[in-house]
Amino acid sequence: MQQPSEILLEKKAPTLASLALNKSTIANKKKYEKNLKKWQKRLLHVQQAYFHKNKRAIIVFEGWDASGKGGAIRRLTARLDPRGFQVHPIGAPEKAEQGKHYLYRFQTRLPAPGRIAIFDRSWYGRVLVERVEKFAKAPEWQRAYQEINEFERLLSDDGVRIIKIFMHISPKEQLQRFSERLNDPIKRWKLTEEDIRNRQSWADYDEAINQMFKRTSTVSSPWHPIAANHKWYARIKVLKTVVKALEKGMDLSSPPANPAVLEAARKHLKFDI
Repeated sequence: MQQPSEILLEKKAPTLASLALNKSTIANKKKYEKNLKKWQKRLLHVQQAYFHKNKRAIIVFEGWDASGKGGAIRRLTARLDPRGFQVHPIGAPEKAEQGKHYLYRFQTRLPAPGRIAIFDRSWYGRVLVERVEKFAKAPEWQRAYQEINEFERLLSDDGVRIIKIFMHISPKEQLQRFSERLNDPIKRWKLTEEDIRNRQSWADYDEAINQMFKRTSTVSSPWHPIAANHKWYARIKVLKTVVKALEKGMDLSSPPANPAVLEAARKHLKFDI
């Protein structure tokens, strides 16, 4: 009888302290734009392969407030076919979702064949904000590590590629970005009272994040922490990480032309094919 795959944790899980925040930079805008164009084009090619082969993928974004998740997602999706992906911004549960298992609202947002689902925050809220802010009781968030690993194993065994990104910035950089948002009328709406309160619990979140890496960074769905103090570097790093993870073991060859379309082109358009 076929059994689910084994859940294998990475032997050496990533840590926030391992990232060189201030050394992870891109020298100039010209180099940034060149790399942006290159990796966006490559990602479009990958998206087309997933569409033609009915493959599914999930990209999870977690990170500190103001760490650049939104900017990275915008660059990630800028050149993609909008019919082939959907971004799910995750906040507090809606009224209809309250009282149900916390994974319920994510199960209803899983991608269809040939599609990519991008989660701007995710089920990991259970072991991050819900843990630190005590929205979940200790037994609830403690058992969530295993529940999440089993949830992701279920998806992986069903052929879904899962890529997990964590955007990391320093407290000093976050303070600077908070100031910029507060003083920019166009971006002011992004800063909330909750963002400011969460900053007071930085040490608790740091502990929760590293524990999340240790207990949920699996061989099949590892965590990819991104040094995000420098926005250009972070955006390119996210693109490269996602492209390489999606490409792994994937046949990227283009499908053969439809014979009926070729025949119609010869007959009605007089093309010499």
